[in-house]
Amino acid sequence: MSNKIFLPHLSTASDARAVRTREALRLALLELLEVKSLEQITIRDIAAKAGIGYTTFFRHHPTKESLLDDLAAAQLRRLITLVMPMLNSQDAKAASESLFRYVDEERALWSTLLTGGAAGALRLEFLRICQEIGESWPNPNTWPPADVTTQLVASSTVELLAWWLRQSKPISVEELSEIYDHLVVMPAQGRAAPSTAAKPRRK
Repeated sequence: MSNKIFLPHLSTASDARAVRTREALRLALLELLEVKSLEQITIRDIAAKAGIGYTTFFRHHPTKESLLDDLAAAQLRRLITLVMPMLNSQDAKAASESLFRYVDEERALWSTLLTGGAAGALRLEFLRICQEIGESWPNPNTWPPADVTTQLVASSTVELLAWWLRQSKPISVEELSEIYDHLVVMPAQGRAAPSTAAKPRRK
């Protein structure tokens, strides 16, 4: 992915035909990413899957990477707005449940984005944005440093989500929130994890 999230490239964004074409392109790329990596997908593949001409693609996006940016931009922004407040939240468990419910509601999309052919690029972009947010926090003298805490929380969040999305029988949102709170949020907030007996593994 590029260094920045792009807005739609077409100046006539309000045109109904342009909107339909962009949506067809996003859906086509999403379907292709379920079976191929981004590197293996060509613009001709995307255009054919979307049912448009090859040259029409370039009226909307200069590259396939910018199309991926368009697909992922809104989803990334939403995910980040749900992740970042947890570091200061008094009710981080409720916040994490909101995060995981959101991903669960868009499970097919996030499965493709985080475990499919674009997973590597998307993770790097997610971490980059979170890092920028961490560096902009008003108190640079916190310990551990805010930038490294942000990076670790972002990395852990993405890895936990990817693990959850790969499961054929995923655990519930509530169970995942407990894991997240125990392994990610508590250490990030400087809280000690409670001493509890190990839960039996699900069969």
